[in-house]
Amino acid sequence: MGIRELLSEILTDEGHEVWLAENAGAARQARNTSRPDLVLLDIWMPDTDGITLLKEWAGGGQLTMPVIMMSGHGTIDTAVEATRIGALDFLEKPIALQKLLGAVKKGLAKAPMLVAGSLSLTAFSRSVPLRDLRKRLEQVASKSRSVMFRSAPGGIVELVARTLHLPGKAWLDLSQDSAPLTLEALRAASGGVLFAEELGHLSRLQQKNLMFAAERLEKYDLRLVAATTLDTAALLGQGWEETQLTYLFDVCLGVPALAELRDEIPEIATHLLTQLIESGEVSARRFSTAALNALRQHAWPGGYGELKSAVKSLTVAALEEEILPEDVLRLITLARSTSIAAAGLPPEVLMLPLREAREAFERLYFEHHIRLDGANMTRLAEKTGLERTHLYRKFKDLGLRPGKKEED
Repeated sequence: MGIRELLSEILTDEGHEVWLAENAGAARQARNTSRPDLVLLDIWMPDTDGITLLKEWAGGGQLTMPVIMMSGHGTIDTAVEATRIGALDFLEKPIALQKLLGAVKKGLAKAPMLVAGSLSLTAFSRSVPLRDLRKRLEQVASKSRSVMFRSAPGGIVELVARTLHLPGKAWLDLSQDSAPLTLEALRAASGGVLFAEELGHLSRLQQKNLMFAAERLEKYDLRLVAATTLDTAALLGQGWEETQLTYLFDVCLGVPALAELRDEIPEIATHLLTQLIESGEVSARRFSTAALNALRQHAWPGGYGELKSAVKSLTVAALEEEILPEDVLRLITLARSTSIAAAGLPPEVLMLPLREAREAFERLYFEHHIRLDGANMTRLAEKTGLERTHLYRKFKDLGLRPGKKEED
């Protein structure tokens, strides 16, 4: 208390408006209701330590202000850890007046340059399932630079993977680039994360990029985080080699579907909304309790990505500050009808037995790509992620006409 009041008097005399928080709970509440220009954060607090609170802010996209850590018992390792998470500076007690004022001046000058990060598991300090999942992830990641997730369909892969991403470091989504990965790109991404949300969606070139990077993680100080919902047989059918899969699945972690975390959905949605507001993408909004319950009741077959998209759509389209349950239900109903129409599936297809419905979908899928690529089998194999021999066999089974054997 004495140190808080002394620092407050000094900074008030310098013309700053100062708010005080006696513990992490009060600091968390203050941050949730306002956006300070700078935070002086002690490491030793009665309830939650400062490093943990810093991780929460970083993981929840709330580290949009400079944070200066303070401690009378700090070590070099603690200072390095705080800086790695995103702290701007580290002051040792007793704090010299000029050093304090210099650090505050430096921090306030830095403020406009900071932007919100991405949501990760570190934002969830009170959710037991997510907290336990984070601990398992950190334990696995401490043993290997490459981590593979076995995910259920509709999982939370990106939310989990972002937990290993350090502020200010590179995040390379290997599924978004079809150009060959170079040593220069790996060097530029040093300290960052290479990510692939679904191995089964990678083209042959993207598969090669992933393995090229996997062999050089240590050299370029990189992490590889990849995931799949498919079994080994399905991945082999899409062109992966058995030796590659053995290497990738050396260290593996199970990731639950969002539907398995129904009670955590309101908190995840609230954090996503806070992140959108903090980044300036939307105006101030809030979910009503009934709206959060409507989100909780939905199955979210598209997983974390579908929930993220829904939260953004709801906040952008909201006419009032409070988002209501009817807004949620309207969006979910529209999304269901739109997804069926976009897939080009006649409603009667959904009434067929699973095998016949799958064949109907596959026929529509390949006919779509034939129209786009003029039946060029080389490009079709690359786009669909299938070996050409498997692709010809699939065409024969579906009664489709194979295209040219060689690329123009």
